[in-house]
Amino acid sequence: MVGTKTVQFDHPVLKGKIKVPGDKSISHRAIMLGSIAQGRTAVKGFLDGEDCLRTIDIFKQLGVSIERSGTDVLIDSPGIYNWKNPTNDLYAGNSGTTARLMLGILSGSAVTCRLTGDESLSKRPMKRVTVPLQSMGASISNGEGGEYLPLSIAGGAIKGIDYNMPVASAQVKSAILFAGLNAEGITVVKEKAVSRDHTERMFKQFGAKIEQEGNTVSITGGQLLKGTNVIVPGDISSAAFFMVAAAMVEGSSVDFVDVGLNPTRTGIIEVLRQMGAQVEVIDQKGEAGEPYGTIRISHAPLKGMEISGTIIPTLIDELPIIALLATQAEGTTVIKDAAELRVKETDRIAAVTNELTKLGAQIEATEDGMIIKGPTPLSGGNLESYGDHRLGMMAAIAALISESSIQIDDASCIAISYPNFFDHLTKLVTAGNEE
Repeated sequence: MVGTKTVQFDHPVLKGKIKVPGDKSISHRAIMLGSIAQGRTAVKGFLDGEDCLRTIDIFKQLGVSIERSGTDVLIDSPGIYNWKNPTNDLYAGNSGTTARLMLGILSGSAVTCRLTGDESLSKRPMKRVTVPLQSMGASISNGEGGEYLPLSIAGGAIKGIDYNMPVASAQVKSAILFAGLNAEGITVVKEKAVSRDHTERMFKQFGAKIEQEGNTVSITGGQLLKGTNVIVPGDISSAAFFMVAAAMVEGSSVDFVDVGLNPTRTGIIEVLRQMGAQVEVIDQKGEAGEPYGTIRISHAPLKGMEISGTIIPTLIDELPIIALLATQAEGTTVIKDAAELRVKETDRIAAVTNELTKLGAQIEATEDGMIIKGPTPLSGGNLESYGDHRLGMMAAIAALISESSIQIDDASCIAISYPNFFDHLTKLVTAGNEE
């Protein structure tokens, strides 16, 4: 196996406080909008994971000056209309956010380029983005109808559209809004359920006028943005792994400092509460539209529940670790309306079911989710990450409750979103053992 890591604990307890890395979604958008805008943008709390670094590399190729010192980033941009054509392909690596949002951004620019990704990203569907963009007049092609990367983009004049989203996807919505920023007329996006609104909030930070009413968002094209200061809160999707650990492991209690509390992302908190965990929001702050604060999660007896409907878009990335949580809850947990999981970094429904079954979990895959019965003791064993950071972290957290060690193949993929994950895991377990 590539980069196999063995994780083993003897009666662990998690205690203490951590500040998880910056929010991945917000970090991407801060770089993107800072590069679109004219002038200087200063970003604090940037996630220096692989996905977000791919976004930085792309804008550097377009002629944007970006300097990074740890989690501080300084962007000096001539503005979108003064970007240069890159001399090489724009490489998005494994980042679906980078690829899909860049398609929207580049469509309304004056840049001609080719967008590529790694083997995994090149299998992920892009038509959900390219179809609405092409209806705006975007020139996106690869000879196969725009379904997969690589894709060639010839930026130019595009027109606003009125688009009804077939699925709730912040990436698709954001790609269309980014295109709409530089399109002629008004672009309207209507969702069946409200997805993450980081793009809308950050547009406002950079001075854009954007209208939101219920499930509908609209933006008028031709707006010029100015550089600004952005603070990136901690990523609740990263915190979710240790939140679940604290909820599952008897005697545990962990404080998560300055973690994002955007209501379109806090479904994990609601699920933990409903399943019986002790959840306390100790303080809440706000910085230019993105709320954040400190949350304390403590162990308590857990019970199964149904997770479906409008809450799904608010915790779509947390469902793999929620599935692990459900193995330790009394009764049956049903996850449905989550077919989107099948087109993530891997088919997460199939992958989660396969890997937890190896540990002895009673879990069944459905077309749009999973059915998990608990509580079930988990054995150890060899688990695959599939190169998917969230599956790698799920496997590591499973080692906290497994009867023997867990070997994770390709644990290096965790660095995509949480470079210091294992340092934080060791810190919390060490603090728990010292009490």
